Amino acid sequence: RDFLAASSYAILIDSLDYLENLGINAIHFMPPGEYENNDSWGYNPSFHMALDKYYGTPEMFKELVDELHGRGIAVIIDLVHNHAFSQSPLVQMYWDPQEFNVTADNPWFNQVCPHEPFCWGYDFNHEVDATKRYMDRVNRHWIEEYHVDGFRMDFTKGFVNNNNGNYDNTRIQNLQRMADAIWSIDSESYVILEHFTGNSEEIILSDYGMMLWGNLNYAYGEAAMGWTSNSNFEWGIYLERGWNNPHLVTYMESHDEERMAYRTQTFGNSSGDYDTQDFQTAMARSELAAVFFLSQPGPKLIWQFGELGYDVSIDVPCRVCPKPVLWNYYEENPRRRLYDVYSAMINLRNTTETFGTSDINYSLSGNFKRINLYNPDMDAVIIGNFGVSETSGVPNFPYTGTWYDYFTGEPIIEENLDNAFLLQPGEYRVYTSEPLADPEITVSVEDAMTLQLEVDIFPNPAVDQIQLNYTLAAEGRVEHMILDAEGRIISRRFDGTLPSGEQVHQLDVSSLAPGAYHLLIAVDGVANAYPFVKNN
Repeated sequence: RDFLAASSYAILIDSLDYLENLGINAIHFMPPGEYENNDSWGYNPSFHMALDKYYGTPEMFKELVDELHGRGIAVIIDLVHNHAFSQSPLVQMYWDPQEFNVTADNPWFNQVCPHEPFCWGYDFNHEVDATKRYMDRVNRHWIEEYHVDGFRMDFTKGFVNNNNGNYDNTRIQNLQRMADAIWSIDSESYVILEHFTGNSEEIILSDYGMMLWGNLNYAYGEAAMGWTSNSNFEWGIYLERGWNNPHLVTYMESHDEERMAYRTQTFGNSSGDYDTQDFQTAMARSELAAVFFLSQPGPKLIWQFGELGYDVSIDVPCRVCPKPVLWNYYEENPRRRLYDVYSAMINLRNTTETFGTSDINYSLSGNFKRINLYNPDMDAVIIGNFGVSETSGVPNFPYTGTWYDYFTGEPIIEENLDNAFLLQPGEYRVYTSEPLADPEITVSVEDAMTLQLEVDIFPNPAVDQIQLNYTLAAEGRVEHMILDAEGRIISRRFDGTLPSGEQVHQLDVSSLAPGAYHLLIAVDGVANAYPFVKNN
């Protein structure tokens, strides 16, 4: 819902170049099934097999799936098998209007949710055959009708009639049975669980072939903010949990978690002139976190626009309310650099065996963090300073010789394995034992700055014309652009080199359709965006 201003599968096809260039190889759609009301994340399902009409027709969704498959991108959909809401026919067929609840003889639902406080809608009884048959039918439908490549199952900890959140053999058996039914249709389907039980239960499910979500939002958030005493994110590595398979889907952000860049700019640490709450510094801290996140083996989940440092709080205006769709972020230098760093690190994962190795050594507590990856073809060493002052640490190179900085291409000759590297706050390095092609980083560190202008846009909302008032601190080459809600540049005006001092400009907006827009002002190539609204 919050990825495109236009709620349309057809329009989403136009944005796939952006995702493909990022390097992602799978898209996880939040629940696409028919849910109650139109404005929702989709976790209030009513018809589990009906594609919700809000984003388009079944034919449009099939066209989108085909387009994604043509690009080598898998389609994973969210399924909410824990519960249903009152419009569901399974609820309505056995319904007590006086109690506003399902009746005792409802073959699918519990009258009383057995796992408080984690209860939403009407709770499916996963221990009865009617529910098992229904779930299998739903899963089969999405595979056969829409050719999806797998499922993320919401709140699978609730697939049992008790409140045991640690270990339950009945729950394990329910999930293994469901997975077997899915794999009997498509043996390569992804079965991903939002489980969050005790590790002993998750190991069993992982060994069985399922994948499980790993929430590292808190630890990465603390690391990005520079509060390093609680910033150890080793639990995001499947080996740290004693798992045999890389089935841990780690994430720094998800739909349920606060945005990391917002948290950094609001609550970040500082020391002297170094302040993580500064915008450019916060974006650089997001780079640092992403480098370490994407260096670890196993699947990784990126929340939409995390790669651009999305920094609108999850609670603005409310947790599940629509959020601004800010494609203009891509035009801002610090955010574009962050996107490029994400893409560069994903490229390492996609093109080398090293970044999927199980032969790994790491130290991820404190200020100086490191990851060492070993593979017969190439080894890698990743180091970074998550503190707010300069820090020294030993990279733990496995042997002496020449190593190559991935982001600069510069070689170093390491002759002393005990040599400590001095890193500035927020600085990171990725070294490989073999030279690699330089990644395409379109914005240098020096250019990763944003335009510091206080701009008055009047009137706002506007009808025919807007007036801009701002002051240039120095002479500069000025450009004004208007971007629509999808971040597309729909008008562009070069004003040439303007003198320092007060600036007054008028822009004609009479031909714009009503809606939300951004004015992008660039001075000598450094830009920032300012929102305005066009009315009739």
